[in-house]
Amino acid sequence: MVNNLEVNVIQQGLDLMIYGMGSVFAFLTLLVIGTFVMSRVVSRFFPEAEQPLTKSKLKTMAVPAEKQHAKAIAVIEDAIRQHRAKA
Repeated sequence: MVNNLEVNVIQQGLDLMIYGMGSVFAFLTLLVIGTFVMSRVVSRFFPEAEQPLTKSKLKTMAVPAEKQHAKAIAVIEDAIRQHRAKA
């Protein structure tokens, strides 16, 4: 049989758990909202300056697909060759 003291202790434990979890939830919700608002304020008043693309940047960005495939095939072949040499 459960006496009155045990019920009171269980009730206090549940109350404390709900209070604690509610506090954490409220804090995290405020933290997310605050971060979102600060991000919007910073991006509105201090936007990042776009840097123009130069010819050298365009050349390094545009690698033909054939070169990419050839390099990937060479790397794979080398890896296979090394694996077979170990066995």
